[in-house]
Amino acid sequence: MRGVLLLAALLTSASAHAGVARSWGVAMQAAPAADAPNAPPSIADATVRQFLRLSAGGDRLRLVLDNQDSASALTIDRFAVALVDARGAVIPGSTRSISFGGRPGVTIPAHAPMISDWLRMPVKPLARIAVSFHVAPGQTLGAFHSFAAAKTQLAPGDQVEKPELAEAATVERRFVVSGVDVAAKAPLRTIVTFGDSITDGVRATVDSDLRWPDQFAARLQKARMTVGVANVGISGNRMLADGAGLNALARFDRDVLAIPGASHVIVLEGVNDIGAAWREKRHESFDTEALINAYRQMVIRAHDHGVKIILATILPYKGAGYWSEWGETQRQKINTWIREQKQSDGVVDLDAVMRDKADPLVMNPAYDSGDHLHPNDKGFAAMADAVPLSLLGQRKVPTR
Repeated sequence: MRGVLLLAALLTSASAHAGVARSWGVAMQAAPAADAPNAPPSIADATVRQFLRLSAGGDRLRLVLDNQDSASALTIDRFAVALVDARGAVIPGSTRSISFGGRPGVTIPAHAPMISDWLRMPVKPLARIAVSFHVAPGQTLGAFHSFAAAKTQLAPGDQVEKPELAEAATVERRFVVSGVDVAAKAPLRTIVTFGDSITDGVRATVDSDLRWPDQFAARLQKARMTVGVANVGISGNRMLADGAGLNALARFDRDVLAIPGASHVIVLEGVNDIGAAWREKRHESFDTEALINAYRQMVIRAHDHGVKIILATILPYKGAGYWSEWGETQRQKINTWIREQKQSDGVVDLDAVMRDKADPLVMNPAYDSGDHLHPNDKGFAAMADAVPLSLLGQRKVPTR
């Protein structure tokens, strides 16, 4: 009888929440030494408040913490989640504490993720929330996300419950929280956007939620698709070399395949491998076929996990600091392979969408942020509109 009751409880729980999706996401990377130029500020004995625009809605949510790039454990005293209004302010009375195994705080081991308990907090699609936490004194940050087209607030002491933080400074970085998952009675799934600074949203208007994955998420909600969008771009990331985060092949399982409900991944990577090879005078030994094989590896691993994978062509970047005629030849070779290959589950030809008709090696001036590499808000909108929704069917069944 006891077993029957337990089974009934499990079935009831499963039917009450048919789907889980990553409604917001970011990819973490190892923090440089404290005296390095790009080092993050200390967050010891500080309150960190991050403002996040969700994609999918649900009636419960949970936080995903990420310390996987750190060699040290990290202790956080407590967490809170609040709803945010159109002005970007915390809505009074909406703040809720969130726990880990029933406890208000948690120590995240070195090289580990940590997932919170579910919090009953209904959120609508495209809702904005504030996630606040207080870091214990004496802690050293070993992992962070180096860029955010959004301001994170840092304030002294424990101010987690306060609607407004006193003596707050702002930085455009992300800390500790790498995901927000939602659960709902309706089926949910996740589309992951995987890439470098173009996916990360460099040159997007700050605090506007106009990166291309943000605008893509809004488009999907307008089309009444119950999907979450997780942006796991890292500025400066490469396919085959560590540096700005682990190389794409090294982080693919963690940043894509481990995401709950992942049904599709859209991959836009490679320009940094080409550009850096020229800038660092390594182009004579550059192996274009190795880069193409990296795409193949991601296709194989995605399919092994039942995830469909869509490859995007590399955008034109003539005029950018690391462009060269040699690099343009490599880009054309790779884009030709992407267009002609039949291994992935689809192609988004962003090169064709973003290039200037008069000079196809150059980004359309209407879409160029000014550095000839990163799109502006209008360019990010064009990218979001370029993904055929017909490619976003159900999960792929693994074949052996």
